[in-house]
Amino acid sequence: MTSPFVKWAGGKGQLLTQMAPYFPAQFRRYLEPFVGGGAVFFHLYNGGWLTGRQVVLIDHLEELINCYAVIQNQVADLIAELQRHEPHKQDSAYFYAIRNWDRDPDYRQRTAVERAGRFLFLNHTCYNGLYRVNRRGWFNVPFGRYRNPTLGDADNLRAVSRALQGVLLLVGDFERCLEFADAGDFVYLDPPYHPLSDTARFTHYTAADFGVEDQRRLAVLFRELDRRGCQVMLSNSCTGLVRELYAGYEQVEVQAARPIALGDRRRAVPELLVMNRYRRRGA
Repeated sequence: MTSPFVKWAGGKGQLLTQMAPYFPAQFRRYLEPFVGGGAVFFHLYNGGWLTGRQVVLIDHLEELINCYAVIQNQVADLIAELQRHEPHKQDSAYFYAIRNWDRDPDYRQRTAVERAGRFLFLNHTCYNGLYRVNRRGWFNVPFGRYRNPTLGDADNLRAVSRALQGVLLLVGDFERCLEFADAGDFVYLDPPYHPLSDTARFTHYTAADFGVEDQRRLAVLFRELDRRGCQVMLSNSCTGLVRELYAGYEQVEVQAARPIALGDRRRAVPELLVMNRYRRRGA
């Protein structure tokens, strides 16, 4: 079984059992404009649902899509790069030296493999596996102090590479999915969630916040996809704003174990699945 290769805040791995009955019974293409850790993509791949279908994965985070692309096309080189980092995975000084690469004006001159190796090294050794950058686009999550972190399962990375063959990977805003979306396609939308409170924010994974106006733009996109005849599922927090934005569509509560604020213990939190009308796998 192929599984996500990154830790990702808000990842859907724990919710797949609750979500699966609501996936479409049939679809044409699969589009995911906020791919993140890709838990839904890998679930569909493992189930054979993507065989023979075009897949488009999009994310605003360039470093994440670079990592996907390197795994797709240069997985052996990436595994070798991770092996170079392996002896230093519990060394905080080494961590901060690697973290500071993006402060260097020549960072863009580093190879795609070097950047992907850095991305995975930081993801698996930083605090809580977060990905957060400041306003200058610099990664700023501190060292995680794990007992024995795993930088990447080589066998799983090879399996991920196989899963990504033929997949179109794009950097960009979620609206890029409109370049492809058509009747019968399945579009899964998993945006940075609208916060439950001022302290419960999972929106800072890029240099630009995903605020209320972005949530409203996304709701407009959802309606456009519905108008085109796409089969659309969206995950978001269970707040008044989200319920209002998707009024008229089916809204189902699922239970997720999430930290309410950074450093909190995980607790059960209701989240929303929003769907337009289509035939469900569990129907």
